[in-house]
Amino acid sequence: MSVLLVILFLSLATVNINEGCIESESQALLMFKHDIINGANRLTSWSLHHGHGDCCQWDGVVCDNVTAHVLELHLANPRPLLDDYGSDAENEAMERSKLRGKINPSLLKLTHLSYLNLSQNGFGGIPIPDFIGSIESLRHLDLSKARFGGLVPNQLGNLSSLEYLNLRADIEDNLFVTDLQWLSGLSLIEHLDFLSTDLSDVDPAQASNWLQVLNTLPFLKILYLSGCQLPQVPPPIHLNLSSLAILDLSLNDIENSLRESIFHGLVNMTSLRHLDLSNNLFNSSIPESLYSLDSLQFLNLGSNKLRGKLSSAIGNMTSAIDLDLSDNELERPIPITMGNLCNLKSIVFSELNLYQDVSTILAVLSGCVSNQLDKLDLSGCHLSGQLTNQLRNFKSLKELYLSRNSVSGPIPISIAELSSLRVLELDQNQLKGQLPRSIGKLTNLEILDISTNLLEGVVSETHIGNLPKLKVFQASKNSFVLRVSPDWIPPFKLELLGLRSWNVGSMFPLWLHSQKHLRDLDISGSRITDSIPGWLWNFSSPFQYLNLSHNQIHGQIPGIPWAMSVDSVVDLRFNLLSGPLPQISPNVFFLDMSNNNLSGSLFPLLCYKTMGTVILNLGENFLSRGIPDFLSLRSNKFSGYIPDELCAIGSLQVLDLADNNLIGSIPRCVSKFRAMAKFNGSMGTAISYVIGAGTFVATIVMKGQMLEYSTNLNLVRSIDLSNNKLSGEIPVEVTSLFELQALNLSHNLLCGTIPDRIGELRSLESVDFSINKLSGSIPESMSYLTFLSHLNLSFNNLSGVIPLSTQLQSFDSSCYAGNQLCGFLVPNMCPDNGTIHGVGHGGGNSNENETDWFWSGLVVGFVIGFWSVFGPLMFDKRWRSIYTLFGSQTNMENH
Repeated sequence: MSVLLVILFLSLATVNINEGCIESESQALLMFKHDIINGANRLTSWSLHHGHGDCCQWDGVVCDNVTAHVLELHLANPRPLLDDYGSDAENEAMERSKLRGKINPSLLKLTHLSYLNLSQNGFGGIPIPDFIGSIESLRHLDLSKARFGGLVPNQLGNLSSLEYLNLRADIEDNLFVTDLQWLSGLSLIEHLDFLSTDLSDVDPAQASNWLQVLNTLPFLKILYLSGCQLPQVPPPIHLNLSSLAILDLSLNDIENSLRESIFHGLVNMTSLRHLDLSNNLFNSSIPESLYSLDSLQFLNLGSNKLRGKLSSAIGNMTSAIDLDLSDNELERPIPITMGNLCNLKSIVFSELNLYQDVSTILAVLSGCVSNQLDKLDLSGCHLSGQLTNQLRNFKSLKELYLSRNSVSGPIPISIAELSSLRVLELDQNQLKGQLPRSIGKLTNLEILDISTNLLEGVVSETHIGNLPKLKVFQASKNSFVLRVSPDWIPPFKLELLGLRSWNVGSMFPLWLHSQKHLRDLDISGSRITDSIPGWLWNFSSPFQYLNLSHNQIHGQIPGIPWAMSVDSVVDLRFNLLSGPLPQISPNVFFLDMSNNNLSGSLFPLLCYKTMGTVILNLGENFLSRGIPDFLSLRSNKFSGYIPDELCAIGSLQVLDLADNNLIGSIPRCVSKFRAMAKFNGSMGTAISYVIGAGTFVATIVMKGQMLEYSTNLNLVRSIDLSNNKLSGEIPVEVTSLFELQALNLSHNLLCGTIPDRIGELRSLESVDFSINKLSGSIPESMSYLTFLSHLNLSFNNLSGVIPLSTQLQSFDSSCYAGNQLCGFLVPNMCPDNGTIHGVGHGGGNSNENETDWFWSGLVVGFVIGFWSVFGPLMFDKRWRSIYTLFGSQTNMENH
């Protein structure tokens, strides 16, 4: 009988295999595809035609070999192998290949589905569908970085067979959880990832037991709660108040207890192998009980505000493989007991207050730790001393970061014995001497950064000529001399190269011609007297950052090709470049050609009309003959009118035409500068990062002084038309530029009145209308400019009362000088009849009236200020939490 059953079973299995996919399940998949926007045709094979009838053969579909039921859907969007170095084309291809649209409930018909991966797609902020919680057969669910948003459905708690859950999000997704009780239904869960999922809105009634919920998950091994704004957990309080005389539960003590109780609540989770609590708001010390989790292999507490000393109890974590305590307020020293952690492969302690000699730390780690340690990050730890031959003990080391310290002395020759080294970052120290030739033996090196030190001497092929894997070579701000043969062809293919302040010779180094993958190049201040070679633009990878400034480069500027990377930066300032301006790629975001000998018309520069987001700096040249339709040009010889075409550049953020010979009126079409009217965070993103070869810095006049902007340049909105011969009135249309921060119209011939609606520009921080012919009174609405920190209305024909407000009364009297104004801040008092009298001649009624206005202004200011601060605290739970944490930190620092 049993033999017959086996034969029957095998025959049925054979039938299923021959017939292929189950029809109802193939139809369910087609319904799923129908609601998906499939831009890159990743689901082309999902079809019943042209030989694709078997859904088990469709891309991303895995079926049971016997029953043919659909078991797995692998629909994650493929990513570039190296995210940091993905080309524009790779990133664009990845964006196109994202699945979009919505998730059809037809997935419920896949009754045997155990694996669903939709990660890295682009579902546009739609909520995670509730019905996913009804696919009871699921064991693996990955929705990470798929652009789901909103509330995480509690129905996911019905997935009792789930072993893996990944809801990792991006901050902009606004994915959040208000109730964690549903986690208790995931009794088999082993991997739980909530990275950047907002947990701050968990119901206060639930906040006290979310740790208890986690403790009910007996198989939990991997827990990611990074960047989750974890809710406060009240500590257990046991008080005997029978004989209490004084009770002091200070905010500081309660807050510390709240935070420490989170760590204590994790101690019972003995199954944990991987714990990530980084990037939260912890500001307590680390209790020693946490170190009792001797089975923990990976611990990440980075980017918090943890304080206190590193405990010697850390030596109890004998299973530890990866420790990350970076970017905290933990203090010295590294405990000697860390030398007992023989399984350690990665130590990331950057940005701690260690204040140790680097050789002492190397001595602590030179025991069994050094045998397999492959990553050591001690950057920004206030280290001193010198590197010694102890380095040779770390044979397995692949990454060494000692940046931003005070390490001195030479780079030891023994560094050559770290043959596995891929990353060596020693920048921003006080290293002296020459670059050892032995560094050329590090044949696996991919990133070498020795910039901003005191190194000197000759660098030749011997040093860098045998590094075939090198991609990043940053050595700027040293006193090196480059000396290689003219026909040298390096073995490496660099992507980032920084040789700022080197002596590379008078000619452009010919070997650069072979570096076809260069994206960032900085050879500024390197004594080049050559002209720009045409081959500089012929690399296969377009430039993202090119800095040739502070040389003596002469001749004309070749046209900057379309092949430039999107949002690229080109810096050619402080050279001897001459002749007309070039045509430039619309992909260039920031172009600085100031302080050269350029001449002629600007219009050849503007051959293409797609350059609306370019910021130009062509100051200190000899340009004339008209103004282009968008630019930021200062200190040239421009004359004529400001053309209305300028207003076509709606994305313009900074307009600087100061120090020229412009005449006529300010165009009324300035209201079309939409980037100044409504903030768009996507504008100017190219400047909001530190570029590989250095930080880009732009100089803008604001608040009466020259200010430098780098990483925050994309936030600046400014108009500067000062020091010209402009006439007419200030157009009322300027009051529609609600995001404008600085407006400088000084040193012109402007007349008429200040627009009454100027108070609507609530973002204004700096206003300068000085030395014009403005008349009338100061508008009352100026008292609404609560961010105003610089004001100059001097030397006009203004008259009347200076409006009474806390803001306008805070400025020095000099900003109102040279007018016919009256009030507290100027020598003239204002009587009831409007006649201006000198100080001491005003009647009593006038003083009383003015005092009434003054106190009324103070009352209004107090009411607005009070509700601006305490309103959110009373009605917004998140603001209350932030204020509580801030208050506890302030009290702690004051004590």
